[in-house]
Amino acid sequence: MSQQTTIRKLAELVNTPVEKLLEQLAEAGMKFGGPDQVVTSAEKIKLLGFLRRTHGKASPQAEEVAAPKKITLARRKVQELTVGGGRSKTTVNVEVRQKRTYVKAAEAPPPAVGEMADGERAEVLRKLEESRQRNLAEQQRLAEADRARAEDLERKRQEEETQRLAEEQRKAEEDQRQKGVPAAPQDAADAAPRAARPAAPHHRPAPDRVAPGHKHKPRGSHAMVAGIEDDEAASRFAGQLHLSAADRARRSSARPGSRSKPRRQEVRGGAGGGAGGFERPTAPVVREVAVGDSITVADLAQKLALKGGDVVKAMFKMGVMATITQTIDHDTAVLVVEELGHKAVRADSDDAETELLAHVEQAQGDRTPRPPVVTIMGHVDHGKTSLLDYLRRTKVATGEAGGITQHIGAYHVETPKGVISFLDTPGHAAFTSMRARGAKLTDIVVLVVAADDGVMPQTKEAIQHARAAGVPLIVAINKIDKSTADPLRVKNELLAEQVVAEDFGGDTQMVELSAKVGTGVDDLLDAISLQAEVLELRAVSEGRASGVVIESALDKGRGPVATVLVQEGRLKKGDYLVCGVQYGRVRALFDETGSQPDSAGPSIPVQVLGLSGVPDAGDDFVVVKDERLAKDVAQQRDAKRRESRLVQSAGSRMEDIMAQMGKGEGQQVLNLLVKADVQGSVEALKQSLTALSNDQIRINVISSGVGGITESDANVAATTKATVIGFNVRADASARRIIESNGVDLRYFSIIYDVIDQVKQVASGLLGVEIREEIIGIAEVRDVFRSSKFGAVAGCMVVEGVVKRNKPIRVLRDNTVVFEGELESLRRFKENVEEVRNGTECGIGVKEYNDVKPGDQIECFERIEVQRTL
Repeated sequence: MSQQTTIRKLAELVNTPVEKLLEQLAEAGMKFGGPDQVVTSAEKIKLLGFLRRTHGKASPQAEEVAAPKKITLARRKVQELTVGGGRSKTTVNVEVRQKRTYVKAAEAPPPAVGEMADGERAEVLRKLEESRQRNLAEQQRLAEADRARAEDLERKRQEEETQRLAEEQRKAEEDQRQKGVPAAPQDAADAAPRAARPAAPHHRPAPDRVAPGHKHKPRGSHAMVAGIEDDEAASRFAGQLHLSAADRARRSSARPGSRSKPRRQEVRGGAGGGAGGFERPTAPVVREVAVGDSITVADLAQKLALKGGDVVKAMFKMGVMATITQTIDHDTAVLVVEELGHKAVRADSDDAETELLAHVEQAQGDRTPRPPVVTIMGHVDHGKTSLLDYLRRTKVATGEAGGITQHIGAYHVETPKGVISFLDTPGHAAFTSMRARGAKLTDIVVLVVAADDGVMPQTKEAIQHARAAGVPLIVAINKIDKSTADPLRVKNELLAEQVVAEDFGGDTQMVELSAKVGTGVDDLLDAISLQAEVLELRAVSEGRASGVVIESALDKGRGPVATVLVQEGRLKKGDYLVCGVQYGRVRALFDETGSQPDSAGPSIPVQVLGLSGVPDAGDDFVVVKDERLAKDVAQQRDAKRRESRLVQSAGSRMEDIMAQMGKGEGQQVLNLLVKADVQGSVEALKQSLTALSNDQIRINVISSGVGGITESDANVAATTKATVIGFNVRADASARRIIESNGVDLRYFSIIYDVIDQVKQVASGLLGVEIREEIIGIAEVRDVFRSSKFGAVAGCMVVEGVVKRNKPIRVLRDNTVVFEGELESLRRFKENVEEVRNGTECGIGVKEYNDVKPGDQIECFERIEVQRTL
């Protein structure tokens, strides 16, 4: 399976809608045709640089650090050359060092004037080779001289040993002749039969035959003769003094069963070593390292047969800081392996996924017509749910908080035109991801626009989602029964969004209706049926089912509950299925009315009970043959997702850390813990709340999940000093005790507007207040009068605003501040007044300033505290 990063995966990693990421890529100068195209590392860096420049966070120095113009890699190769043999063997280390610098093509400097030509470079390389050959020849000559010298020394030693032994034998024979013992000639001894010779190993000379002056040296069952070399040959032929050392060695080696003891130097087996000795490698060992999507630094070091600190050091030199327990991604691991001189290969660990893929391919069958899946989209309060109410003859809108839909409702309706499955999506701006998910599941999008309200922001987003999904669009102009309805205005506004009605020569069906009284609803069903016939929708109606999760929640009595839309096959009770990182067996199926059908075919939404956990909305589900395969696939996916999360928080680059240090420590952090009733609401809340962050405050959702607020959640919130937000859920008794004892801020909500507003208020409280100066009035000096009590008194005309007595002032001359102080007196004629308004003359006495001149302006202002807001 491909491990490349697509735009969709990148959008999930950075927690950004796919459409917004495509817009940012387009603004950065990179055009992509769809969210499934691959994004390279260079394009990621280019996008990052564009976003930093856009937000004003990139400086020239930071750009240089974030995008280096060149990279230098050092290579060192050490080889060993062995010259000679035996004890004179010499090992020579040959080290080759290389340093290569890679420069960006757009920024590569022009070639220098003095740069070497090809001929000069070849000449330099030839001289280097000649120098290397001379060095090797010299080293070989020295080794040969050492070997010859060693051979001469060995030969001299052997000659001296032979002379010594011959001298000892001559003396022994001389002694024997003096005692009258005849000595047999050497040739006769050699010619005598082996049986007539004495047994050398067990021969012990008689005491009366031992020469005077020699002492016996007992050793085991032998008597060693002093003055003879203490070795095995001498001890074995100690009595045959007439034999030479060469004869004794020859006879010892020729004796059957004799074990000649090797020389000590040969037993050790040094650097070159014989059998059983250790030989150092003469070339670097290049290993093939299998790397998956992610790997810890410790595991990578083990595969490289290196210490963890060496790998961390190599990563530090490359500009990536990570500890030995952190996880790095595949690309970083490959760079580290290649930098250390080894080869990286892709680790194939998708055995369960491959088996699942083969399992699904085998389950294909004949394709038959299926009902269409229709998604109702549009702005808030434009009548989407009311339209479904009329079709289902129920009042679902009364059960939604605030009258708005906050979940994806899935229904299939029996109409005179056949079965149609409807998906109702929220219209609020916070539920953009839920609307996008609804558009991806659908065959036809019905865009509901109120005739009295026209095209609104969420209407435009719905059009974009429909285009991104590549599904046909039908416009339902609702609320035509109102007196202020203007369907023609809606059609004209849709022209600006490139949605052209069939009346205007376009290809978009537009139906005018009233969901309240039912006018035009049959025409809408006709339009849906006509569009479905054109699409020729088909699916496999039998066999193992597959589909997608529309919504999921944690029910207190039933456990994890997932609302799924079957797209292929037939889902039955008792099936084993894998759903994202969850798996299980279908214990029960429920439709939108609460009844329990035996099975669900293509395009039918049902609720599934029996999963191991709450799946994420948008996850695919597949029915498999047994629980083992489902469990293996789910566990493998969970491990990959966990590794991906670890990779996001590991291995910070130096330039990123420097950029964070440059931001200063003035940014406040607001920790939030979000719990909601369904998974879709959790996603919408997280995206909406984190989007409130700015340079002054960062909204950090430390934990989120589906279900009630538990004791564990309360402990986490108390530890991190987080505000707990419960969206349509409540805290249990144990959690309430912890929250009350630790003073944790707990807030319950049922409408997403209130969540966003109150989080803004809390964040504004953390931001504090700022002091602002507001100019409330300007007076122009017309003349200056002298007073014995107040000094210089300025006769002024208030030309703007109002001048108040107890407010600070500034004196401006030629639009430049020359004095800042306060009013000493403010008079109108001879009376002291508190304020003088625009167009009124007055006398102003400036405290401790007597240099007022005609033409000056006296600016009156006040300082106010303004609460910082998001």
